[in-house]
Amino acid sequence: MNHAHCEALLREKDGFLIVTHLRPDGDTLGSAGALCSALRRLGKTAWLYPNPQITENYRPYVAAYLAPEGYTWDTVLAVDVADTTMFPLGFSCAVDLAIDHHPSNSGYARETLLGAEKAACGELILELITGLAGAPTPEEATLLYLALATDTGNFAYANTTADTFRAAAALADAGADRAEVNRTIRKVSPARLRLEGMVYDGLRIYRDGQLVTAVVSLGMMERAGATENDCDDLASLANRLNTGKVSVTIREIAPGECKVSLRTGREVNASEVCAVFGGGGHAMAAGCTIKASPEDAEAEMVRTIERFWP
Repeated sequence: MNHAHCEALLREKDGFLIVTHLRPDGDTLGSAGALCSALRRLGKTAWLYPNPQITENYRPYVAAYLAPEGYTWDTVLAVDVADTTMFPLGFSCAVDLAIDHHPSNSGYARETLLGAEKAACGELILELITGLAGAPTPEEATLLYLALATDTGNFAYANTTADTFRAAAALADAGADRAEVNRTIRKVSPARLRLEGMVYDGLRIYRDGQLVTAVVSLGMMERAGATENDCDDLASLANRLNTGKVSVTIREIAPGECKVSLRTGREVNASEVCAVFGGGGHAMAAGCTIKASPEDAEAEMVRTIERFWP
């Protein structure tokens, strides 16, 4: 599907339910919230699925868009959702349109607008909103700036392109509250600082410092007094070692179940590695879930990375 077809579909349909992904971040929420607002400007009825895992950091950005109890919809949109395994808790409906930037998108929706070259789904949504309703409102611009800043590590990751900077500039011109977004991304609680200390203390290093792994166990979370609200962008911690080229973050989300985040350079395709475990994502940033203890999941990931890294 191209942009023109997608815009025509959005103009034609109504009664939208917009779905974000499991453990939602700023890209899926910011993109979905901005699109919801723009659809309402077109006179459409649009709400976000009330994803139960939205953290307190992000809830103020999307609270006004969360569907009320009893809302019935006609059209389901999924934003920044690569596969049905990433559907939010409690959601299992068919999706009419997926708007996504993950190259590993499985094609689960009836129709898909895919911008695999985009650093963030927010870039794709900005183009759609501009085509549908003109320049974004200041609130939409703030939501989209949150989306871009989240998926680019505040414009520091290698996925950031010249187009990303141009999009950010357009959002600044449209009135994005950049100071508030930066506060949301950068400020952390004492519990998060304690958790980071534990993560750094437990880093494991392989291949003469080129491969770094970090584990975040349920026990560490408890000792730090940390909650889900303290877990944004944990994957960036192991990636800070100056000799590191590939980093793995293993987060225990339940006994015997771990969420894995993989960050790589050009040496290893992160999406291909995570696909071994049923996951996926981008060439330099991907994820998966492994049914194992943190120690066993870490060992499995190291062995698999070695296979893909000559």
